[in-house]
Amino acid sequence: MAVDESGVETIVAISTPPGRGGIGIVRLSGPAALEIAGRLVTVERPLEHARARRVRVVDIDGDIDIEDRGETGGRAGTIDDAVVTAFLGPRSYTGETVVEIAAHGSPVVLEAMVRGALAEGARMGLAVRLARPGEFTQRAFLAGRIDLTQAEAVGDLIAAQTLEQARVAAQQMGGAIARRVTPAKDGLLHLIALLEAGMDFASGELDDVEIVPPAVIAGAIESVERPLAELAASFRRGQLMRNGAAIALIGPPNAGKSSLFNRLLERERAIVTPLPGTTRDTVEESLALGGIPLRLIDTAGLRGDSDDEIDAAEMQGIARSHEALADADLVLLIHDATLDVTVGELRLEASVGGRPHLVVYNKVDLLGDERERMDEVELSGGSAIRTSALTGEGLEALRDAILAQLGAAGSLAESGALNNFRQQEAVGSTLAALAAAVAANDSRLPHELILMDLHHALQALDSLTGVTTPDDILARIFATFCIGK
Repeated sequence: MAVDESGVETIVAISTPPGRGGIGIVRLSGPAALEIAGRLVTVERPLEHARARRVRVVDIDGDIDIEDRGETGGRAGTIDDAVVTAFLGPRSYTGETVVEIAAHGSPVVLEAMVRGALAEGARMGLAVRLARPGEFTQRAFLAGRIDLTQAEAVGDLIAAQTLEQARVAAQQMGGAIARRVTPAKDGLLHLIALLEAGMDFASGELDDVEIVPPAVIAGAIESVERPLAELAASFRRGQLMRNGAAIALIGPPNAGKSSLFNRLLERERAIVTPLPGTTRDTVEESLALGGIPLRLIDTAGLRGDSDDEIDAAEMQGIARSHEALADADLVLLIHDATLDVTVGELRLEASVGGRPHLVVYNKVDLLGDERERMDEVELSGGSAIRTSALTGEGLEALRDAILAQLGAAGSLAESGALNNFRQQEAVGSTLAALAAAVAANDSRLPHELILMDLHHALQALDSLTGVTTPDDILARIFATFCIGK
């Protein structure tokens, strides 16, 4: 198989999700994209950049001679009507010539076009192959069309479950992180240049120029550190917006956990009966709160100090409740407001320890005359939230408390927030190298040693946007993408 003189293979893939739909898109990128597309559809005139053309998709597997397909008249030898759009390199997503064929979303037609592209590439001696996951976006990154944080944001946008997540991903795709990093990088480059110039001057080339004093170096490093420390602090909020959180409802049987679970979901998902121990297994459901995707987990009641016999099914449910408790990002300790606090519940709260949790007194609608005395109920000294799953009382306060406990009070749509561990590690390594430079400067070490730390900081910062990123890291990032993107 012949490869283009540039050594670049042409790739092809279906870019729309699997299954039937109104529209399906086959995308090609590479030096042979136009030529191969011309074999798949009827193109009477050369394709122009960003101009859509209505065409017919050719039945390459049929009996019609592909060279005579333009003279068939009518619809003989075609399998679909389509719209084809070409984006000539370098003014395209990948920086190469890209052709997108938008046909009806029939899996048979789309797969036929992909097979046809591969067959025609082989017949013509062109290097055409199936695209790997994320390869179109990877080529965009390698061509300098986007940086690595923008490439990651493409995957985040595709995976977005809430509108707020989509907004944040769109900001990242627009280069929000790069814009936050640029001033710090410019300051770091200026300091490196200043020190290197000072070393040259000190070597005797320009003896009348003063060497950079330690106070100037310290001030310059501090001005670089400050915005990067703020960026590092955005990680928790950015990760919460990207990945969401798991919330487990824990408590004794018949405390109203399932009723509260249903009320938060605003639909009947868990079975509710007056009998204790109805929930025998964990029940999970997703919801969005304040734009954050949450995984709500209803659990079997924990009989911490009960002498009642527990059957095998409930025992397994209790074991899974403890698993949910261990894995949750936030625990809601549900207590029946009409009953006294038991020793078992106190033990349960103690087992939560210092982990994020909220104490919730449910069924306050049943308090009757005791309601006036219950201005603020407490469990082991901690203020609690009063709710009624029946009337909806306290639900808004509970939602607000959940967001506050997760650190999501207010808007999470922070421009340029870090949202994955790779990004956090890059900024953390930069700050560590800057801290080493500060220590070296405070110890009045030679500028050569300070420069070593500053160059390490610059290299770590460049890895954030992908200026210096090992191939194995790139492979891991783009392997998480879907094929065709």
